[in-house]
Formats: sequence, C-alpha cells, structure tokens
Amino acid sequence: MPSLPRIRRARARETVVAVSAPQSPPAELSAAGLTWIHLDAPSLTHAQELADRFGWHPLDVEDVMSKRQRPKVDDYADEGYLFCVLHFPVYDRAIQRLNAAELDAFVGPDYLVTLPTVELLPLTRLFRRCEEDGAFREQLFSKGSGRLLYEVLDDLFDYCFPILDKIGHKLDSLEDDVFEGRSEEVVRDISNVKQEIISYRKIVKPERSTLRLLERHVERFLPEELELYFDDIVDAAERIWDILDNYKEVVEALEDTNESVISHRQNDVLKILTIISTIMLPLFVITGIFGMNVHFPGENTSVGFWAICGLMLTSVCAMIWYFRYKRWW
Repeated sequence: MPSLPRIRRARARETVVAVSAPQSPPAELSAAGLTWIHLDAPSLTHAQELADRFGWHPLDVEDVMSKRQRPKVDDYADEGYLFCVLHFPVYDRAIQRLNAAELDAFVGPDYLVTLPTVELLPLTRLFRRCEEDGAFREQLFSKGSGRLLYEVLDDLFDYCFPILDKIGHKLDSLEDDVFEGRSEEVVRDISNVKQEIISYRKIVKPERSTLRLLERHVERFLPEELELYFDDIVDAAERIWDILDNYKEVVEALEDTNESVISHRQNDVLKILTIISTIMLPLFVITGIFGMNVHFPGENTSVGFWAICGLMLTSVCAMIWYFRYKRWW
C-alpha cells in the first residue's frame, strides 16, 4: 500500500547535553504601506505573537500549529483578513518520496504573513529578491497584498511543473526498459513512480476547489484591473491535474504491458519445458516396456540394444517433426 504524503514539520530533538537554539524571529519587509512577514516552521510563541499583533482568531493559531490541516480558506470579513491553507509537493531526497508541504497564509489590507511548515524554495527566493532589490519591492508591494499573494502562489505552482517533468522522464525511461527486456527489473520502479503520482494527486485534488474559493474571497484585496490574475493560478492547478491524470493512465498502461511481457516470457518457458517433457515421454514408455522383467526378442544381445536406441531416436525425430509441422515450436 503506497504511503500517504506526509506534512513535514520540524521536530524538536530531545537531548540531555545541550538545549536547542531558539528559533529566529520572523523576517519582515515593508514598502508602499504593505508589510510582508515570513517564517518557516513557526513556533507556538511566534504564531501567538503574530496573532496578538494582527488580531487573528485563536482557531487560526491552532490550524497553523496543526500537523495535518486540510486545504481551506477562512474569510474573516469583520476582522478584515483572510486565512488560507494550501499544500505543495516537496521532494524528500532522504526517502526519495514526495511529501506535502503546508503553507499557511494570512492576507490583510496592509499585510501578508506566510508561514510554511518547511522551507519552500520559490517562496524563500521571492522574499530574498524583495529584500535585496528595493525597486522591485516597491513596485510589487504597491499593488497590494492580494497581488503579492498571487506572486507567491504563482512561483510555487511554477515550481510544481519541474517535478512533473521528472515523473514524465521516469515514465519514458520505464517504457524503454519494458521493451528492452528488463521487465523483471522495472517492477519496483513502476511501483515507485505510481506511488509518486498517487501522492501528487492527493495533494492537488483538494487544492483545486480551495483555489476557486480563494479566487472569490481575495478579490477585495485586489485592484479591479488585477482581479483576473488568480484565474491563472486556477488554470495552473487544472493543468497539473490534467497532466497527473495522463501520467496515471500511462503508468497503469505500462504496468499492464510489463505484466503482459513477463507473462509472455513465462509462457515461452513453459512451452519449451512442455515440449521437452512431451518429447521425452515416448522414451520413458519404450524404456519402461523393455525394462520389464520378461523375455523379448533380442534380449541380452547388442543387436537388441541398438534396435531399442534406434527406436528411441526415431520417436524423438518424429515428435520434433510433428511439432515443427504444427508450428508449435
């Protein structure tokens, strides 16, 4: 049974000798009246501090600290902010499996807070670019928190496609291996690719409806001319789902083809063994008859021995000719 994608969270290691260093405070950028706060794997202390600062609901803090939270969108119109939970695939090189990384995001009229459970490279790179390039930060932040959230999600979904390309490359390699006579060797590889596709689908499937809901609720944080931007995010999620559907059909077809190739080879082996057994059957009959404890013509003579050998050779040749005539061999 394939393992389910797991939400990755940093766990504190128990040790007696030394105490782990305290977590770094959230990174913060401000420009054009907008603040972006970013922190990987937040602790309860930092999450509570941010909640007190921006007036978040206590249940949102529980969701941030939850290890397994489904994708969702909570709109707090009275409090003036939007809370969303999204999942993205992350390849774990240690176990060579896809895991689900969670992104908790709070969107307000003048702030965006991103709290991923594990470092997401596209998100980290975008934050560093805003940090290092003041002109880019000013230009991006001036368009509001909704546009900044779009840029974050756009980079994250763009990062999903290289993972799909790697899966597609694996499928192409497996197809070559199946038809090059390595069917027995690729059984495990097919199972691994199938597990990756299943894990990816489990991450993306609930994301699709959540993104449509987010598209409707985030409009109040977007200027009118930018309202169509989130359509691009929804389209990206749909493209990913369509590609995964295609990969699912391909890997299932490869699995069936591989099983057919293995079965065909086993049938060839069984056919050869059956032919050999059938050819040997008359020999067993002849030796059984002449091995009985009775007298027969030519007994105890060299002529009788060679006559029996000739009869056996003739029966073997006759059987081989018959199989060739019937095209069974």
